[in-house]
Amino acid sequence: MQPDSPPPASIALDDSSLYINRELSQLQFNIRVLEQALDESVPLLERLKFLLIFSSNMDEFFEIRVAGLKRQVTYSRPRINADGIQPQQALARIAEIVHEQVARQYRILNDTLLPALAAEGIRFVRRRHWTPQVRSWVADFFHTEVAPVVTPIGLDSAHPFPLLANKSLNFIVELEGTDAFGRDSGLAILPAPRSLPRLIPLPAEMTNGGVQHIFLSSIIHAHADDLFHGMSVRGCYQFRLTRNADLSMDVDDVADLANALRGELYARRFGDAVRLEVAENCPAHLVDYLLRQFNLDEDELYRVHGPVNLTRMFAITELISHPHLRFPPFSPAIPRAAQRFGNLFQAIAHQDLLLYHPYESFTPVIDFLRRAAQDPDVLAIKQTLYRAGADSEIVDALVEAARNGKEVTVVIELRARFDEESNLSLASRLQAAGAVVVYGMLGFKTHAKLALVLRREQGQLVRYAHLGTGNYHADNARLYTDYSLLTGDRELCEDVSSLFNQLVGMGKAKPMHRMLHAPFTLRNSLMEMIVQEETNALNGQPAHIVIKVNALTDAKMIKALYRASQAGVRIDLIVRGMCCLRPGIAGVSENIQVRSIIGRQLEHSRVYYFLNAGGTEKLFLSSADWMERNLDKRIEACFPLEQPKMVRRITRELGYYLRDNTHAWILQPDGSYVRQQPSAGEKLRHAQQRLQNKLALPLVDA
Repeated sequence: MQPDSPPPASIALDDSSLYINRELSQLQFNIRVLEQALDESVPLLERLKFLLIFSSNMDEFFEIRVAGLKRQVTYSRPRINADGIQPQQALARIAEIVHEQVARQYRILNDTLLPALAAEGIRFVRRRHWTPQVRSWVADFFHTEVAPVVTPIGLDSAHPFPLLANKSLNFIVELEGTDAFGRDSGLAILPAPRSLPRLIPLPAEMTNGGVQHIFLSSIIHAHADDLFHGMSVRGCYQFRLTRNADLSMDVDDVADLANALRGELYARRFGDAVRLEVAENCPAHLVDYLLRQFNLDEDELYRVHGPVNLTRMFAITELISHPHLRFPPFSPAIPRAAQRFGNLFQAIAHQDLLLYHPYESFTPVIDFLRRAAQDPDVLAIKQTLYRAGADSEIVDALVEAARNGKEVTVVIELRARFDEESNLSLASRLQAAGAVVVYGMLGFKTHAKLALVLRREQGQLVRYAHLGTGNYHADNARLYTDYSLLTGDRELCEDVSSLFNQLVGMGKAKPMHRMLHAPFTLRNSLMEMIVQEETNALNGQPAHIVIKVNALTDAKMIKALYRASQAGVRIDLIVRGMCCLRPGIAGVSENIQVRSIIGRQLEHSRVYYFLNAGGTEKLFLSSADWMERNLDKRIEACFPLEQPKMVRRITRELGYYLRDNTHAWILQPDGSYVRQQPSAGEKLRHAQQRLQNKLALPLVDA
């Protein structure tokens, strides 16, 4: 069925043509990120950063999503989603799109960004442009810093092809001659030292006042002969292998989750191959040799015109010497309400505190736990941790609290993807301080963002809580948009306490006062609220739903939204990443608009709004996206905002996103996105800039 053609009158909502493939939708998000590299309104180093984020996103896409599809094909266990696309079909389409976009990425880098950076005095000096002085310096650097840590591996029957780590930089070297033992296999593998940076800065005296770097790969290429004494190097070509990095551990069949996870983390480095990147000039016979070694097909090969690992260029984007090429800094504000009292608990007891990071500071959240750790009246602290970072002030506060004799209970999700090792370390540190550490629930990731403080006040035990949409990660709070609520509301705090008791102890799910939580009440409650809007529309009442999430892939929720649209409900969806719903289909979704905001900050907040005509507007903040895993396979928290002032504030801020005409991408029925452009004479509207201007402190000098 053509996306813009009217469907048959009797179209069923489980028709596969009504759903977008999840992986293809994720690719569309990555393409929107790449498009930012071409946006001349974005500072130059930030444009480079978006290009590098595209590389990082694609790495994870292959490590997880492509790897998962390949496993389904290998083991003949296809999981057919609502879109009806077979894994093999998805892989073929992915290969087609990614080959096109990777080629485009390197064109943007080579033809647009690098020349623009050079004009600003930031250069990456290729070998053909090395001066005699640079060549001499490179030779010294190679012999003192590189050669001692490089281990060339000659290939023959006694030296088989080495097991190469995931995403490591390597070179395949073609040799001529015989070595000291008479071997003449003609091939060697040269792993680049992981201990060395991929970009080497030249000394200032060689740069004429600019900033110049040389790629480590160029240094190795230039001196490859020195590593194979007495032999001639016919060619040296860089390549990189991407492996399956998804953990395959069966959590229901382990006695000790932490120890089992430690074993899996090592195995992750050497999972099945899913992608081979090689230098564009690598000869066909060497490429074929590598493909055979890794059991990969031609469509899993990516020839690149430049470095095979662009993510190692991230350091360049933080150059303090070129502040005009970066986003102007701003200072997150601390609301007056948080400063009105000398004691943070007094402030929260007086009124709830709502924060929107990064425009408003994450400091009150840290202070909430730091003060709890030091306050002699605090008896206990309970905390969930999904991602916290290696150097976490939150964890520092919890360690201090435990050492101060307070009852500290921490629910750490060990299986937070790519943060497993960090979380294992944090768990050990907390346990050593005397905290009670649990690892969540087997089969259900603990994704809720909750903290609870129990304090004695005038002989009574009083609870205070933090509930959020984002992780307890200070660095992320400077980059991601997320809401935080600090509250002393008795019922909400009791709900948080009940959830902790459920996570730590055993027993049936206890009814909540006002909080919704997955996998128990969240899905059904959301369904009921959607149905209520549908009923209101059918009864001729105003009906409106606004959902802001990172991903919308759950088929049941999509069907519910389709039915609401058919009833006449106006539905605005702000979905940063994957969206499997097709808007604009006649008779199905013509009342639904989907937009994605791509800008300086990573949109991460989750907000659910229901007009609820005839009653009070319903507005919720949540840790949960609308994905099957969030609604059925994770512990998630969703909490209402009921104070009229807060509801007005959030709906106003949602309106900024819905009216954005500069950084909003509108989803089309065919699954593509079109960037919103202001019409002639229309005022420019930029949601993130509006929020920064309204909430943050004025810009400061760099």
